[in-house]
Amino acid sequence: MAIFRVMYYSSITVGSGGRITIPQDMRDDLRIDDGDMLTVRLEEAEGGERQITVWKTQAEPTA
Repeated sequence: MAIFRVMYYSSITVGSGGRITIPQDMRDDLRIDDGDMLTVRLEEAEGGERQITVWKTQAEPTA
C-alpha cells in the first residue's frame, strides 16, 4: 500500500454542467494527455464532509 504526501494545492472553479478543469501544472506533473483514463472516488467523513480523490489509471501492458 502506497503512502502519498501532499505536493501542493490548487483552486479550481466548477463550470457548466459540473465540469472541472485540472490546472495545467498538475496535468504536466501527472503526465495527463488527451484520452487518458482517470479514476475518481467520492469519500465521506463521519461529520458529513465530502471530498473526491482522482488518480491516473495505469495503462494496461500490451502483450
